[in-house]
Amino acid sequence: MALTGPRMALSAFSALAAAAVFATPATATSYTNTISVQPYVHITPDGTITLSGTYVCNDPSPAGAVQLMTVVVQDSVRLGSNADEEPVCDGAVHEWDSHARIAWTPGLHAGEAGVEARLQRVNRAGGGIMPKSIDTLAEDVHGVEVVDHR
Repeated sequence: MALTGPRMALSAFSALAAAAVFATPATATSYTNTISVQPYVHITPDGTITLSGTYVCNDPSPAGAVQLMTVVVQDSVRLGSNADEEPVCDGAVHEWDSHARIAWTPGLHAGEAGVEARLQRVNRAGGGIMPKSIDTLAEDVHGVEVVDHR
């Protein structure tokens, strides 16, 4: 059956409309999550290491809890911690801080180190306490300078 007149015009219009929908930039429907870490990590006089930075979390799924994890790596020492507050996934820029005691990792000292910061969604299995999966929403890994105030 050949398309003629109004049917051909309607068919052509439908094809153009479909092409426009599928040609929409990915950013129109994607969720952008970012995290950054300041270039300096501080060791306070009481032996607490402090990291800080900013994040944007626009998580489309309320299926899991979102957490902000950090790790400082220097020589053979790794010290991990969580952000002081639970991330807010509202699409706005938020500042974060993370503190950890270095009593069990006394090898951290002034100088160059690496830092890893991740926004993660922890999906729980059937409402239980054990995670079913952990998805990384955003990650920042780079070198920092540790400043020792002890």
